[in-house]
Amino acid sequence: MEATDPFQFVCDQLGERVKLDRLALRGAVRLALKAAGFEARGVQPIEMAVVVSRMLPKELASCGVSDPGPLCEKLASAVSNLGAGSASDSPEAIFRRLGG
Repeated sequence: MEATDPFQFVCDQLGERVKLDRLALRGAVRLALKAAGFEARGVQPIEMAVVVSRMLPKELASCGVSDPGPLCEKLASAVSNLGAGSASDSPEAIFRRLGG
């Protein structure tokens, strides 16, 4: 698992900001990912940011969260920054992994 898993990051951040139980919250995030064609395991920060900004507001609204749009925009910005500056995804690191 990555040092900072985007799925876990989003769930943790939402857990601090909305009044949903852990299972409902994680389920809403998983449904948003599924609607976008992703799985929780292996989703990249930039992919998660798009899902959070475009798909998650609908799922949170269906769970009773009022006006989830602004919250999701802030969260999308935060999760997209998870991958910034990652040494493991530098071009050199990628070519090292590919080259063996």
